[in-house]
Amino acid sequence: MSDNSQDDQLLIARAQKGDRVAFDELIKKHERRAYQYAFRLTSSQEEAMDIVAEAFIRVYNALQNFRGQSAFTTWLYRIVTNCYLDLKKKDKSKSQVSLDAPTDFEGEMERQIEDPNLTPDEEVEKNERERLVQRAVAKLPDYQRAMLMMYHVEMLSYEEIAQSLDLPLGTVKSRLNRARLSLRELLTKDSELFQLG
Repeated sequence: MSDNSQDDQLLIARAQKGDRVAFDELIKKHERRAYQYAFRLTSSQEEAMDIVAEAFIRVYNALQNFRGQSAFTTWLYRIVTNCYLDLKKKDKSKSQVSLDAPTDFEGEMERQIEDPNLTPDEEVEKNERERLVQRAVAKLPDYQRAMLMMYHVEMLSYEEIAQSLDLPLGTVKSRLNRARLSLRELLTKDSELFQLG
């Protein structure tokens, strides 16, 4: 067991006994990584913050049931992924407003909508290849996107992803392979920048 895991286990044990300071330390230790993962899934600061807030509420409510059969980070990835998928289900059920729809105001006025997707990171990373990869990843089904992020960005192993998503190892491998093939197909269609043979 790594020092990091041992630290987590000590904090969890204290938090399970009602030590609020230990729970706060656990949040501080993992909130940045949870946020980065959520942001990579959503490309939205606001949605990522909402997902992480909801995830830590769920962690707090379920911490008494955590038995340490997997690493805390594995459990946290599962919760963040579930919060992300729940948010996407809600988004799909919301009605959409057309930008061309009339506003409730008299006279000339344009509808102004804040773009939640532009971040300082995106300003720096504006090269064409990155943009096309992001656009292609966004076209993937939510579960494929989550799996690709967990494996390729968060560097989780197949086993950790299987634990996080409560799936058999073989299912994780086959779904990840399908996600990669789907991404490859999208990139090949979208641009000559990707010479995938």
